[in-house]
Amino acid sequence: MNRLTTTVMAGAMVMSSAFTGVAQAEKLVIAGRDGGYGDALELAVEAYLAKNPGLEVERLELTGGGLLEKVTISMREKSGAYDVIMLDDPWAVEFMSKGWLADLDKLGGGVGEDFVKPARDVSRYPVGSGPFYAVPFVGNVELFAYRKDLFDKYNLGRPESWTDVLAAAKTISENEGGVSGAVFRGKKANPIVTGFLPILWAHGARVVGADGEARLDSAAALEALNLYLELKNYAPKGIETYNSTEVRDALMQGTTAMTIELWPSWAPSLDDPAKSKVPGKIEIMAAPGQVQGPAPMLGSWLLAVPADAKNPEQARDFIDFLTSAEMQKTLALEIGIPPTRSSVYKDPEVIAKYRWYPAQVEALQNAQPRPRITQWSKVEAILGDYLQLALIGEMPAEKALSEANKKIARALSR
Repeated sequence: MNRLTTTVMAGAMVMSSAFTGVAQAEKLVIAGRDGGYGDALELAVEAYLAKNPGLEVERLELTGGGLLEKVTISMREKSGAYDVIMLDDPWAVEFMSKGWLADLDKLGGGVGEDFVKPARDVSRYPVGSGPFYAVPFVGNVELFAYRKDLFDKYNLGRPESWTDVLAAAKTISENEGGVSGAVFRGKKANPIVTGFLPILWAHGARVVGADGEARLDSAAALEALNLYLELKNYAPKGIETYNSTEVRDALMQGTTAMTIELWPSWAPSLDDPAKSKVPGKIEIMAAPGQVQGPAPMLGSWLLAVPADAKNPEQARDFIDFLTSAEMQKTLALEIGIPPTRSSVYKDPEVIAKYRWYPAQVEALQNAQPRPRITQWSKVEAILGDYLQLALIGEMPAEKALSEANKKIARALSR
C-alpha cells in the first residue's frame, strides 16, 4: 500500500519562507499519490526546499486506495498527522462537509481565477459558491480520440454528437478490415460508469439530480444507454472485460477508430513511434455533445490542508508554490502532469510539446464533476453493476436503469 516514504532536509533552520515570507515550520508532512503524481511532488519538494533551506519534508507516496484510507483515518481521529493531503475530487465532498479541511480563504490567498473553472468550483463547499477548502493540482479530464486518417478516408467529419460517433463506428467497422469502430472500458464498477457518464450527461440526463434524488429512470437516460449499447456492435469482442490496458493497446496498435475515453496520461504515447503504430494519426478532443454540448468527466486531484494540521501556514505556502503557473509549467513539461491553470495551456512551449492541449483545456472548461454527494462510491458501484448487466445482454436497458434507480434511491436515503 505504501510504496515510499521520503524525508528531506536542506541546510540550517531559517525563520522565513522564501516563497511568501510566512514563519517557517520545522517540518511539513505530505500525504500524496504514487506514480507520476509522486514524481511531480518529489520535483516540487526539491524546488521548494531550495527556496526554504532548513525545512524538513516527509512525503508519503500511496496508491489511491491507500491514500484515501490513511487520510480518512487521520481526519476521523483528529491525529494531526498531515499538513498537506492530495484528494481525488469525489472524496472532497465528505472531507469538506465534515469540517475536516482548513478554510483556505482564512489561510489567505483564496484560489485565483486563472484556475480552470470546473476544477476551481469543486475546490469549494458548497460546490461553486462556498469557501475554498482545496486548490486544483491535476487537471485530469476525460477526453475522446479518433483516427483522423480513417475519418478522412471515409469522408467523415469530426464527430460533434454521439449520433455522429455511432454512425462513424458503423461505417468504419463495416468497411475497414481489422479495425473496430469504437473501443471503451466495459468492465463493471468504475470503468464502465466512467465511459458512460459523458454520454448520459450529453443527453441531458443525470444519475443524481441537483435535488439529491435518483434521476436515472428517465427517457433521456434510456436514449443514452441505448446508444451506448449500440456502440457495442462495433466494438471488439470481449468488450465487457476491457479496462484501461486494453483500450490503450487498441489505440496504439491502430485496431480501433475511436475511443470514448482517453485520459491525459495516455496521450503522449500515441505520438511515440516506439510505442504507437499510428503516430500523428489520432486526434484528441472533448467528448461530443448531443442534446447539450460536450460534458466530459472531470477527474481533478486537489490539494488541501487538514483542519488539524500542525503547520497550516507553511502547508498553504507549499500548495501555492506547487500550483503556481511556473511550477505547473515545469511539471507539465518534465513529468506530463496536466495543469489546472488556463494560462499554462496557452504557453507556446507547452503546446509545442503537447499538440492536443488546446483540445484538453476545452474539455476541462466543459468538464462535469461527479455528483457532489458523500455516497458516490456506493452509487457508482450500483450503476456499474446494472450497466454491465445491460451490456452483456442479461437485462433490457429500460429495466437496468429502473432497477439501478431504485437501488440508488435507497442508497441516497441512508
